[in-house]
Amino acid sequence: MRAVDLPFELHVAVRYLLARRKQAFISLISLVSTLGVAVGVMALVIALALMTGLQGELRDRIVGAAAHVYVWKLGEGGLADYEAEAAKLRDVPGVVGAAPAVLGKALVSTERAEAFITVKGIDPALEGTVTDVARAVRRGRLGDLLAAAPDGLDGVAIGESLAGQLGVTVGDTVSVLTAHGTLSPLGLLPRTRRLRVVAVFSIGLFELDSAYAFVSLDLAKRLLDRPTPDLVQLKVADIYAAPAIAEAITARLGPTYVTEDWADMNRSLFSALWLEKMAISITIGLIVMVAALNIIASLVLLVMEKSRDIAILKTMGAPAGSIMRIFMLQGLVIGLVGTGVGATAGYVLATVLDRYKLIRLPMDVYQVAHVPFTIEPLDFALVVGAAVVICFLATVYPSRQAARLDPAVALRYQ
Repeated sequence: MRAVDLPFELHVAVRYLLARRKQAFISLISLVSTLGVAVGVMALVIALALMTGLQGELRDRIVGAAAHVYVWKLGEGGLADYEAEAAKLRDVPGVVGAAPAVLGKALVSTERAEAFITVKGIDPALEGTVTDVARAVRRGRLGDLLAAAPDGLDGVAIGESLAGQLGVTVGDTVSVLTAHGTLSPLGLLPRTRRLRVVAVFSIGLFELDSAYAFVSLDLAKRLLDRPTPDLVQLKVADIYAAPAIAEAITARLGPTYVTEDWADMNRSLFSALWLEKMAISITIGLIVMVAALNIIASLVLLVMEKSRDIAILKTMGAPAGSIMRIFMLQGLVIGLVGTGVGATAGYVLATVLDRYKLIRLPMDVYQVAHVPFTIEPLDFALVVGAAVVICFLATVYPSRQAARLDPAVALRYQ
C-alpha cells in the first residue's frame, strides 16, 4: 500500500522536529516546550473542572435545601390565610410548588451539649414540594412532626451533625429555649419546651445539618409567638428564571408582596467563586505562556542552526512563504501535540478524581465532603483553543525571521 505523501513544508518541519546528532539540543528544547504546553493545559483543565464542580455542587445543594423564591406579605393580616396565598402564588407562571414557613432562633440543649439553632416551622405535607428536606431524612420520618406522641411531646427533626453534637438520635428528647417567654409576677421568663426527635436529616451542607431544626407550623408559631407564618416558599421549574419570577410576583400581585430569590441571597458566595475561578485560570494560564516562550526560543535556535538549509532552499526556488510555513508548522505541531496530551490527561484525571471521590474535605470548612470535578464542554473547548492559538502566535516572529533570511549572507561563510 502506497504511503501518503506529506506536503513539502510539513515534511521538512517534522524532520527538523525529529533532528538527531548535532541538532539533539534543539530537539530537547522542543520536547521541553511540548511538555510545558501539556502540563499547562492539563493543570488548567483540572482547575476549571474543580471550580465548576464546586460551584455546581454548592448551587445544587443550596437550591435543594432551600426554596428558590421567598415571598413576604406586608400590611395588616399578613399571611393569616396562608393556604389561599399559597394557592394564589402557585398560579404564577413558572411556579411549581408553594409552602408556608416560620423562622426563628433558639437554644437547643441536652445533658451532653447545647447549640444555637434556627427553628423552621413547616407543613410536612407541603415542604416536599419546595425543598429536598424530606428526601434527605436518614432516620425517622418528617411526617411524624404532626403525629401525636404517647407522652404528649411534640416532634422535632434535626440535622445529622447537630444530632452528633448533642448526642441524640430518633426517640431521644431535647430542650428548646426561645427568647419569647411567658409573662409572670417575676417578669418575662424564657420559654423552655421538651421535644422528641422524630427524624434526623443530612442535606450535605454543614450550615444546615449543624444548625437547623424543623418543627410543625403550629408548634413554631407557639414557640416563637407568631400569629401567622412569616413567609411562603416557592419552587420554580427553572432555577435560573427565579429572579424574573420574583419580579413578576410583585408586578402581578402588588407592592405588598416582597420577594427574594436564591441568587440574591447567595450572590456574594457565587461572585467569590467566579472571581476565584478566573484568578486560578489566569494564574495557571501563565504556564502555557511560558511554554510558548520556549517554543519561540527553540524556533529561533533552529533558524540560526538551519540558516544554510534555508539559504539552499531559497536558491532552489522555495518562496519565502514556504520557508515561513515550515517553521510555523513546526511550532504548531508542538502546540497541537502538547495540547492534545494535556487536555486528554486533564480530562481523564478530573473524571477519575470525581468518580471515585479521591479528595476529601472537612465539611465544617468547605460545606462539601469531597472535591467535585465537572468539565464543561465550553470551558474545555476554550482551553484547547486558547492553547493552540497561543502556540501558533509564538511561531510568527521566528518564522518571519527565517523567511527574511538572505541566502547570499547565509552562504558567505559556509
